[in-house]
Amino acid sequence: MTSFRTAILCADDYGLSDGVSRGIAELAEMGRLSATGAMTNMPAWRRTAPDLKPLRRRIGIGLHLNLTTGAPLANMPRLAPTGRLPPLRELVAEAFRRRLDWDEIMGEIARQLDAFQDAHGEAPSFIDGHQHVHVLPGVRGALLQVLRQRGYAGRVWLRDPADGTVSILRRPIGRGKALAVGAFARGFARQAHAAGFVTNRGFSGFAPFDLSVPAHRIFEAAFSNLGRVPLVMCHPGYGDDELRGLDPAVESRVAELEYLKSDSFGELLEARRIRLVPGVP
Repeated sequence: MTSFRTAILCADDYGLSDGVSRGIAELAEMGRLSATGAMTNMPAWRRTAPDLKPLRRRIGIGLHLNLTTGAPLANMPRLAPTGRLPPLRELVAEAFRRRLDWDEIMGEIARQLDAFQDAHGEAPSFIDGHQHVHVLPGVRGALLQVLRQRGYAGRVWLRDPADGTVSILRRPIGRGKALAVGAFARGFARQAHAAGFVTNRGFSGFAPFDLSVPAHRIFEAAFSNLGRVPLVMCHPGYGDDELRGLDPAVESRVAELEYLKSDSFGELLEARRIRLVPGVP
């Protein structure tokens, strides 16, 4: 008999809106995903955090560090002088120009961790970043320092959004995004391991720029050419007015939600002999 292999299927953006959170919680109840990351600076986080508590031992529940959407949890005059976090392109530019204020970034990371624990009642099981901001220069070092100060080494795992070039090129969808993020993440896993943290080994789930590509094709590609400890990200959710005011990707989230609930997704996992697990062993 062919044995099953394991993979983490992580739904990003819990707390982005009520509709996104509700869709993710429903999938977790069905066993159709195995982890989710929470955006604790967003208003919907406190409203929907209680829905995760019954799922604590069934899925991994982590912090989805957010430095690009909504407002920070306290004043950040350098990064967010208007009171709103900058779009990704501005954050990336500041990061690679080495202009990010170390103390500001550390302070916001600490606040988002506190907001997670205050609402959820325990520390996150893992840390990753909205739009992969946790691997950027000036953010990764601040993150590792905060986590070490809190004694999280050996207690939480970190997402490495990089994958091998060959694996990326063998997937027909999302190659450009995957290669770009992998370049930003270069060296992150090595630094995380040196600081005492484990990471996934293998990463997929990038959606194409063409949002009309069917969800089943995205997941068929994502669950191919997997690494040794693979993590597949996804972005399901119900559309609502709150989400429409924050993110242009609304219908694609609904399509992912519908596919992940479908018999077709269960058949994909069965055909590829994949079992979903909540975290890195």
